[in-house]
Amino acid sequence: MAFIRKKQQEQQLQLYSKERFSLLLLNLEEYYFEQHRANHILHKGSHHERKIRGSLKICSKSVIFESDSISQPIIKIPLRDCIKIGKHGENGANRHFTKAKSGGISLIFSQVYFIKEHNVVAPYKIERGKMEYVFELDVPGKVEDVVETLLQLHRASCLDKLGDQTAMITAILQSRLARTSFDKNRFQNISEKLHMECKAEMVTPLVTNPGHVCITDTNLYFQPLNGYPKPVVQITLQDVRRIYKRRHGLMPLGLEVFCTEDDLCSDIYLKFYEPQDRDDLYFYIATYLEHHVAEHTAESYMLQWQRGHLSNYQYLLHLNNLADRSCNDLSQYPVFPWIIHDYSSSELDLSNPGTFRDLSKPVGALNKERLERLLTRYQEMPEPKFMYGSHYSSPGYVLFYLVRIAPEYMLCLQNGRFDNADRMFNSIAETWKNCLDGATDFKELIPEFYGDDVSFLVNSLKLDLGKRQGGQMVDDVELPPWASSPEDFLQKSKDALESNYVSEHLHEWIDLIFGYKQKGSDAIGAHNVFHPLTYEGGVDLNSIQDPDEKVAMLTQILEFGQTPKQLFVTPHPRRITPKFKSLSQTSSYNASMADSPVSPGEESFEDLTEESKTLAWNNITKLQLHEHYKIHKEAVTGITVSRNGSSVFTTSQDSTLKMFSKESKMLQRSISFSNMALSSCLLLPGDATVITSSWDNNVYFYSIAFGRRQDTLMGHDDAVSKICWHDNRLYSASWDSTVKVWSGVPAEMPGTKRHHFDLLAELEHDVSVDTISLNAASTLLVSGTKEGTVNIWDLTTATLMHQIPCHSGIVCDTAFSPDSRHVLSTGADGCLNVIDVQTGMLISSMTSDEPQRCFVWDGNSVLSGSQSGELLVWDLLGAKISERIQGHTGAVTCIWMNEQCSSIITGGEDRQIIFWKLQY
Repeated sequence: MAFIRKKQQEQQLQLYSKERFSLLLLNLEEYYFEQHRANHILHKGSHHERKIRGSLKICSKSVIFESDSISQPIIKIPLRDCIKIGKHGENGANRHFTKAKSGGISLIFSQVYFIKEHNVVAPYKIERGKMEYVFELDVPGKVEDVVETLLQLHRASCLDKLGDQTAMITAILQSRLARTSFDKNRFQNISEKLHMECKAEMVTPLVTNPGHVCITDTNLYFQPLNGYPKPVVQITLQDVRRIYKRRHGLMPLGLEVFCTEDDLCSDIYLKFYEPQDRDDLYFYIATYLEHHVAEHTAESYMLQWQRGHLSNYQYLLHLNNLADRSCNDLSQYPVFPWIIHDYSSSELDLSNPGTFRDLSKPVGALNKERLERLLTRYQEMPEPKFMYGSHYSSPGYVLFYLVRIAPEYMLCLQNGRFDNADRMFNSIAETWKNCLDGATDFKELIPEFYGDDVSFLVNSLKLDLGKRQGGQMVDDVELPPWASSPEDFLQKSKDALESNYVSEHLHEWIDLIFGYKQKGSDAIGAHNVFHPLTYEGGVDLNSIQDPDEKVAMLTQILEFGQTPKQLFVTPHPRRITPKFKSLSQTSSYNASMADSPVSPGEESFEDLTEESKTLAWNNITKLQLHEHYKIHKEAVTGITVSRNGSSVFTTSQDSTLKMFSKESKMLQRSISFSNMALSSCLLLPGDATVITSSWDNNVYFYSIAFGRRQDTLMGHDDAVSKICWHDNRLYSASWDSTVKVWSGVPAEMPGTKRHHFDLLAELEHDVSVDTISLNAASTLLVSGTKEGTVNIWDLTTATLMHQIPCHSGIVCDTAFSPDSRHVLSTGADGCLNVIDVQTGMLISSMTSDEPQRCFVWDGNSVLSGSQSGELLVWDLLGAKISERIQGHTGAVTCIWMNEQCSSIITGGEDRQIIFWKLQY
C-alpha cells in the first residue's frame, strides 16, 4: 500500500547510502546540513582512551554521531542542551582560533539521546547530567568551519522565541543554498538542455530535505544539499504520468510527480520556496505531458466511476490525490472510510445492510447519544463554533495504524517515545468501538485497510511496544471473529468496499469529505463541522505578523489534521449499479427469472443488439468514408432512415425534404412545403409518415404512401428548431422560447384523415431553444438554448429539474446516454459537457478548438461532427480525442446512427450526405 511502498523506496535509498542514520532521527522541521568522517574519542588523554569510528552529522538543531559499528548506539546531542562548543583543549573564552594539528571538537552538554543500539528500533534512551564528548575530524582543517557553524546554530537554538529560531535557521539554510548550485555533471546526457533551476525541498513523511531542482528537456533532477540519501534523484520526463500542485503547510508551494497511472505512491514530492518556481516547473512538465496523457479532473474520474470503469477503491484514490492528500504528507494523508459496522459476528454478511456503517453520517454522528452531548456543547459554544475537537485524519492517527511498520516515524513524531500500550492500535473491534463511543475519537481509516499488504497488522519486527494493563504484551492486531487471518481480513474489507451497498451509498460519504457537505450550512445540517483551522483558507498565514504566532499556528494545524480540498459543491451523483442480479448473486434460478425484465427469447435478442453496439463502438475510430452524394442546394439539416435501411430522408436549408434510395443510389422524391428552411425530420413508427420542422413556425406531416402533405401543425410563433416523437406524442422546440408537448393521435388510414393534436404541456424558456432530445423511456427531455443553457425536464410532471449554464454560446446538440443517467451537450464554444441527470452536476467538460455541431454517443465514447467537417471520436473516460476522421468540406450539421450502431450517415454544409463504413 501507499505508506508501505513509500517506506520501501526510502529503504532502497538507505541501502544506497549504507547508513543506519535517517532524517527521521531529526526533530520535526529540522534540517541536515553536512557530515564529516570522524572518531568519537572516549576518555580523551587517559590510559583508557579509545576511538569509535563513524560520521559526525551537523543538523540545524542537533549534532548526530553515527558509529560504523551497529552494536554502538547513534548519539544525538540537542544543540539547545549544549553548554559549551569549541576546539578540544582550547580556552572557551578565546573564539579566534589558531591553526592546530588536532582535529578535535569539544561539546559540553546536559542531555544526550542514544538511538538504535545494536540496530534495534526502540524508544530513545536519554542520559542527563553535565558531560563532554570529543569528536576528532579526519580533516583537521575543517574543524574551524564546523565549530563556527555549530556556534551559529547553537545561538539560533537558544533564542527565546520559536519564531526567531525558525527565522535564523531559515536564513542559514538559504545562505547555504545560495552558495551552491546544481552540479551539471550530474546530467544523464551532455546534450541535455537546461530549462530551469531553483531551490526546493524534497518532501517525505515528517521530513523535508533542502537542495536544488533542475529540469532539462528530458529529465527532472533533485540534488540534496547534504548529498543524502544519494547525490542526485533523477526522473525521466517520458516516464511521468501525472503531476499535481500541492498545498504544503497551507501554502501553494508543493508539486508531486507520479510515474504511475493508478497509485497513491508518488516518485517525488517537491516543496518550493516561491509559488512562481512551483508554477513554472509545473508548466514545463505539463507541456511535456500534453502529448502523452490528458490531465483528469474530479469530474472525469467521477464519470469513469459512475459507469463502472473505476472501482470504489480506485475512485477514492483519485479523489484523495486531487484533494491534496499525499502519502508523503502525514498531515494530509489519504483518507478512506470505515465501511464495516459488524466486528463481532463469526460470519460477515455483505448482503445485509446492517453489516455496514451509515455512510451518510460522519463518524462523530454515528452514535446518537454521543452526538446529542456534542450538539449541546456546540449550541453553548461562542463563535466560531465547531462540533468536533479532533479531526478524522491527522499524523498521529495515521501512525496509530502504521506503528508496526513505521515505528521510526512514531518515534520521530513523539520525540523518541511510543504511545501508552493501552492506547495503541491493539484491536480492530476495540478501535471501532472507541470511534463510536469515545469523547474525542472521530478518526476514519487509511488506504492500507483496503490493500494487499498485511504488514501493518502484524508485529513482524518484534517491536517492544509495551505491556497493557491486563498484562499482555502489545503484539499483532486482534482481528474480528469473521477474519481467519490478516490476509482474510483485508480481502473481506476489500470485498465490503466494492459491495453493492457501498457502491450505492459511497457518494454520501464523498459529499461529507470532498463535497458540498464539507462546509457551510450543509455541513452544519450533516453534523460535519470541525475546527475552522482545519479547512483550506481557514487561516491566512501571510496575514499573521508575529513570527511566534505564525509558527505555533502552523504547527497546530499540521498536527491537528486538515480537511481535504473541496472537490464538489453540489450533491455527488450515485453510482450506476446493475438493476438485476446475475445468477451467481441470487439464491435461486427462479428468483433471478422473476427479477428479469424480459422473457428469455427477448433477452437473447437484446444481447445480440448490445453485442452489435459494443462491437461498433469498439471500432468507431476505424470509420471510413464509403459513399457521398450531393442531393441538396443548401446545408443538410436532418437525416432519418426507414427501418429496413433502404430509404434515406433528408431535410435542408434549401426548404426541401428529399427521399434517397440507398439501393439504387438515386434521388426518388423532392418535396417542398414552403420557401423557408426545414430544420429536422423524423419517421413515425410504421415508416408511413415523415415529419419535418420548419423555420416558418410549422411542423409538416408527409405521407410516403400517398406522396403528399398529410397535415400541418401551426404550433409556434417562431422557427421550429427540432422535433421528437414517442408513443403518439410530438415534442417541438422553437425559437419562440418554448418546447411544446402534443398528443398526436394518428389517422386510422395514413393519408386519408388529418391528425388530431392536443397541447399537453408547454415548457417555458427564457430564450430561443435550439435543440431537444428525449431519454429512452420519454420520461425526461433535455433542451439546449442559444445562450448556452442546458435544461433537464421531467415530462411526467412537466417541471424543470435542472438548469445548467454550461456553454458560452449556442447549444448545438444534446442527448441522453442510453441508460438515461447522463446528458451530453455540445456547443458553439467547442465544449463537450457531461451532466449528471440525478443531480444536475456538470461532471465532465472537454474542449476542442472549434464548435461541435452534432454527435451520437454510447455513454462512454462520442462521435461528433465538427465545424471543419471532421468527425471526432472522443474517449470521455480517458478524457481525450481518440481519432480525427476527415469527411465533409464544410461543417458537419447532422448525424444519424441506426439502433445497432452499425450504420452511420452524416450531412453537412457542403450539401452532401456521406455514408460511412465501419471496419471490423
